[in-house]
Amino acid sequence: MKYWLLKTEPESFSIQELQNSPNKTTCWSGVRNYQARNFLRDEMKTGDRVLFYHSNANPPAIVGTARVVKEGYPDGTALDEHDHHWDPKSTAENPIWYMVDIQLDRIFAQPLGLDHLRTVAALQKMELLRKGSRLSVQPVSAAEFKEVLKQAGVK
Repeated sequence: MKYWLLKTEPESFSIQELQNSPNKTTCWSGVRNYQARNFLRDEMKTGDRVLFYHSNANPPAIVGTARVVKEGYPDGTALDEHDHHWDPKSTAENPIWYMVDIQLDRIFAQPLGLDHLRTVAALQKMELLRKGSRLSVQPVSAAEFKEVLKQAGVK
């Protein structure tokens, strides 16, 4: 099993919207970064655990957890001319962009703000906390995932 952090702006798609989705499940579409795409396409597997992160929020924070319930498959938003994630270079025969499906595990009672995360010694090497890190799909170590759950008061 691997561990991941997925970033989203809550105005675009929040953890509350995931909670209100059918079966608390959604596709994670619209990723347009090649390194993040490679994680979605090649590395994320069913059962992997996910930290759900609200970026561009006040404060930016890890707000809960989810699980990967469907492995990488072509992102249909890239083929839809009316979608703002449309990519004319992507075709059904040669898809460029991929997505996975995730299902909500839990929403934390209190979000774990970025400022707090920076004070936790066990998280100092976490990709999220690296200066200049902007990747929307990031690997997380098992120890980091466990520490985030501990900080959230989750057993």
